[in-house]
Amino acid sequence: MKEYQMSIPCLLGVEGFVGDELRAMEARDVQPQNGRVLFRGGDDLLARANLWCRYGERVQIQLGSFRALTFEELFQGVRALPWEEWIGRADAFPVKGRSLSSRLSSVPACQSIVKKAIVERLGSRYHLSWLEETGPVHQVQFLLMKDQVSILLDTSGPGLHKRGYRGNAVEAPIRETLAASMVHMARLRSDGALYDPFCGSGTILVEGALYALRIAPGLRRRFAAEKWGAVDAKCWQRERERALDQVDRAASFEAYGADIDPAAVELTLENAKKAGVGARVRAEVKPVASFAPRTERGCVVCNPPYGERLLDLRAAEEIYREMGRVFPARPGWNYTVISPDETFESCFGRRADKRRKLYNGMMKCQVYQYFKTPRG
Repeated sequence: MKEYQMSIPCLLGVEGFVGDELRAMEARDVQPQNGRVLFRGGDDLLARANLWCRYGERVQIQLGSFRALTFEELFQGVRALPWEEWIGRADAFPVKGRSLSSRLSSVPACQSIVKKAIVERLGSRYHLSWLEETGPVHQVQFLLMKDQVSILLDTSGPGLHKRGYRGNAVEAPIRETLAASMVHMARLRSDGALYDPFCGSGTILVEGALYALRIAPGLRRRFAAEKWGAVDAKCWQRERERALDQVDRAASFEAYGADIDPAAVELTLENAKKAGVGARVRAEVKPVASFAPRTERGCVVCNPPYGERLLDLRAAEEIYREMGRVFPARPGWNYTVISPDETFESCFGRRADKRRKLYNGMMKCQVYQYFKTPRG
């Protein structure tokens, strides 16, 4: 069976999570790096990673890596790669990329050179003077990092955070992959109860349900490589059937959400239904000051509102104080809260038992975790 190098880019700070889930998928040579994880596998693993990756952004095939200080070196390095093994004579292959700390700093120029090199290679292999590019899309991506070039094919299409259940979202939604990472950090159990008193469009609750019930997050969507002739078409069906067999239907997990916006609550319930976990998610219109758990034990994972203007910041700090007052400080409860505000701990009234730096989009945040029962 053919095997190749693959890469999953991810949010800074969750590389270890991606690495762990890839090892659980039986990936080979897993190598977490800054902002991405490299691994090896074949067609089955390509499909499995797309279906199951909760914390990564997309699955890429890395066709090659080489050093390039000039446009000629870039051209020759790209042209030497076996493009005809992946791209058919009628397939589309748009190019995009990035350049960081490299001599070849013009992205449009690099983009043009990469495209030209692929066209020349495919034209010579297929004996064509013109490539129509009307077939399935093979998104080519390049990354120049300190003059080292990585050439990749994106197998996912839309990012893996687009699970297919969130057609609409309230203002400032949390990305699905970040929500899943927080749920993982909280060590949510299949028999646990998850609470989010700022549920918004329900992303944390839905991701928690998918995690607890062992539902593959990509089970309800399609991927770009499903249309590629170079990838075994049967592997997708095999992996989907395998994923369905792993769903924990006996789990007693339940999720409870609240928000002061009735539209957000309605959206939470709608998105949970779309994700296939509607029976496990409840939500109601209620402020955090009225937080009243329905269970003896619970796990709170949330992304409370924050502000940058002075008045907004004061309002956010009051919300943090309210959280400290109403969240139970007793055995059986733990809290995982993400916030960009360095004042969170002092407002909440307790130093976190553990802190982790993560990025919510481009915003640097801290994840504050509380899992010890305070003394006194």
